[in-house]
Amino acid sequence: MEHDFAKGVEELGLQIDSRIAAYFSSCIHCGLCAEACLFYTETDDPRYTPIYKLEPMRRLWKAQHTFWGKFAVKLGLSKPLTEQDFADWEELVYDSCTMCGRCSMVCPVGNDIAYMIRKEREGFSSAGYSPVGMQEATHRALTIGSPMGVTLKTLRAALAHVEKDTGLNIPMDQQGADYMTLFSSMEIVNFPEYIESLARIFAAAGVSWTISSEAFEATNSGIQIGSHQAAAELVGRVVNAAESLGVKYVISPECGHAYSAIRWEGPNLIGRPYRFQVIHILELLDELQKSGRLQLSGHTDTPLTFHDPCQIVRRGGVVESPRDLLGKVASGFVEMADHGTMNWCCGGGGGVSANERAEELRLKVFDRKRKQLDELGVTTMVTACANCRIVLEEGIEDREMNVEVIGLTELLAEHLLLPEKRTD
Repeated sequence: MEHDFAKGVEELGLQIDSRIAAYFSSCIHCGLCAEACLFYTETDDPRYTPIYKLEPMRRLWKAQHTFWGKFAVKLGLSKPLTEQDFADWEELVYDSCTMCGRCSMVCPVGNDIAYMIRKEREGFSSAGYSPVGMQEATHRALTIGSPMGVTLKTLRAALAHVEKDTGLNIPMDQQGADYMTLFSSMEIVNFPEYIESLARIFAAAGVSWTISSEAFEATNSGIQIGSHQAAAELVGRVVNAAESLGVKYVISPECGHAYSAIRWEGPNLIGRPYRFQVIHILELLDELQKSGRLQLSGHTDTPLTFHDPCQIVRRGGVVESPRDLLGKVASGFVEMADHGTMNWCCGGGGGVSANERAEELRLKVFDRKRKQLDELGVTTMVTACANCRIVLEEGIEDREMNVEVIGLTELLAEHLLLPEKRTD
């Protein structure tokens, strides 16, 4: 992709809304955000301080929106942005930030730094300063329908295997179903056991559901790279499919950024509210369990812990549902020292795992998760995000650790009480 510096600066300027202006005005330069960022704590590199990653946007804000900044521009005393600044900061904006939002949690004046990074990426993406891997993933998402190139034919093949293994029918394009289920490409390719678990649970619980042949992909590469236009196009496909089928709910899968994109950013991206509700799969399973439709049997006493996906737990608010569900099937569940909304990121969210050049840094910052696991001494970790799962498995393999990573939906399916064995 060719670089267009002028377009990038213009787009960066357009992203400076009232929230961004208030955040920069409020920053007291305390540096607390640094100690909350694993890219800083695991490298001791001051360039990875969260607020420093926003320096290009801060300089533009100061020059365009503050009295002293404008005064300095008039006198020729300010330092305007250059193409070299975009080149220098591209790695900081994309490789060393997962937009996990842990830094935002500790900011004493409430600045949402993850939101600011998301906005800054819009300028960098417009200028062509974004990782090649993320550019290619976004192109595949827009042209093929999936960032990993998963086609409808591939999905049908995966579903056929599930149907053969379970003897269940997987509904597709079923008009008037209650729920429309989305998948991430990683679940279709790497973790088809998630699809099988879902099919078994829904059959046992009597859930009316369907998959859309027009929009089955949940991952939103537009959000990750910072392209409002691409993000809106990808959300719009899901919205059109759901409203065409007349479903009441769209189920976001075990994928963090997919959940943020469709639930929290989606209505603003397309400029109108949905005619359906979005629910995360863990919220639905928790509701089914509490209403008695999902019945579970037996416990595992294996010591295990739960890795909280940032976009689902910290920024999405789905904190208690996974713990309620784990409490039903895992007597050996123990929490990490930093868990829930303050859990440490896997290190690969926000498109970092789709960025090949970031691999060495991503594996280095995995040491934060390694320390958490070493403190507990468990050999099983449960999570609810396919991207987290892949990143964690790669880190575990690289550090030669004896830890298994499993999905929460998959664990629940292992303890599913089938209808023929129920007493209700």
